[in-house]
Amino acid sequence: MLIKRKSIELAESSRRPARKPKFAPVTLSEQDGVRYLHFGTEWVQGAMRIRKPDWPELEYAQQMMAWMLFIESPRRIAQLGLGAATLTKFCYRQFPDALVTAVELNPSVIAICNTMFKLPPEDERFNVLEMDALNFVEDPENHGAFDVLQCDLYDATAKGPVLDTPEFYRACSDCLAPGGIMTVNLFGDHPSYNKNLKAMKFAFDRVICLPEVHDGNVVALCFKNAPQLDSAALAARAAQIVAATKLPAKSWVKGLQAGIEASR
Repeated sequence: MLIKRKSIELAESSRRPARKPKFAPVTLSEQDGVRYLHFGTEWVQGAMRIRKPDWPELEYAQQMMAWMLFIESPRRIAQLGLGAATLTKFCYRQFPDALVTAVELNPSVIAICNTMFKLPPEDERFNVLEMDALNFVEDPENHGAFDVLQCDLYDATAKGPVLDTPEFYRACSDCLAPGGIMTVNLFGDHPSYNKNLKAMKFAFDRVICLPEVHDGNVVALCFKNAPQLDSAALAARAAQIVAATKLPAKSWVKGLQAGIEASR
């Protein structure tokens, strides 16, 4: 998300009732073995290395998994905004005991993830909901149900998250179980950044931002309850993550430390 490159118009069409919102065309591009998702503009909404379809190709997507430093065995994970299904696929493969839910409003995004981004079929522990993320987090049945939320909600204009109010983030916090964490992809070079950060701090006990990557991406870790930030424990856990997944978890620890210093 939030990287510019030229898109090839490979629109995925589907019939929608008139009452549903109109969406920008879903388009694709490919370069150097990587397939990119766009919404009819140069902004990248997700990416997949064709030979490694379950690997989080973009650095910000890897950072969205930084909650792994604090939660080793999540029971339920929700993805708000499917994108190219990068995080959904990784969580589904990496945590075989977890229930994984993806929430996506645009049916064409769901369709193209099935056909072009190797989204796994739904089963007893994985489902995709075609619905508004706001309705999902406001549903009382989802409150207290998730250990992890991953939020990446952008439209074609890429002017910041499409849901960014204190009420939205409060509802997200309500969906988390005690000790739960939400990661959010923000646009650090846009006025929406400070607005989102303020709203998050209203809703969560602690918010820490990792260093900016790509063309302005900033990943925020939002803690329902203030975390224990033990440097030795985080370093040990990071080493475990690197060994198990090859994700750059050691850099996340450094990023957390930098984020803490920056917030003082």
